[in-house]
Amino acid sequence: MRQITIGTTGITVPQNAFGALPIQRADKETAVRILRRAYEGGMRFFDTARGYTDSEEKLGLAFAGMRDRIYIATKTHALTPEAFWKDLEKSLEMLQTDYIDIYQFHQADRCYKPGDGTGMYECMLEAKAQGKIRHIGITAHKLQVAFEAVESGLYETLQFPFSYLCGDKDLELIRAAEKAGMGSTSLS
Repeated sequence: MRQITIGTTGITVPQNAFGALPIQRADKETAVRILRRAYEGGMRFFDTARGYTDSEEKLGLAFAGMRDRIYIATKTHALTPEAFWKDLEKSLEMLQTDYIDIYQFHQADRCYKPGDGTGMYECMLEAKAQGKIRHIGITAHKLQVAFEAVESGLYETLQFPFSYLCGDKDLELIRAAEKAGMGSTSLS
């Protein structure tokens, strides 16, 4: 499997990653089997979210004792600093880890920045300083928010719903993210 480095994060993994949204439909035993099978097949990057019901818990069960062999990205829908910290602590608990490789604002309706009055980006910086997260990312479903995140230079990764039906603006976003050195992935 081809290896890729995710933007400027320094994370180098096989090109194919595991998006954990669907495992919320499986019981715990089945989900653990699926996740371990993905690992055995060469996957090392697993993407989940606090909003994917119990998928973080299932990843934690599947990879307990193996944390040093995988990379985990998860996300928060939090809109306040209090909710951010609550989500982060719950994610760490469910994932059975003391750090998250890439922590992302999930389906962000705005591009959080230092000094914007929300305190949200400052939470990311503090979590990184505490060693609870290693890299800061954002997922956006709005093109304008995605462009603003790329242009801000604040985010190391961007997830956006790219597809084979992308229009010119979507392709321009991909090029802008690549030029900025951002790791970009598709959401499905």
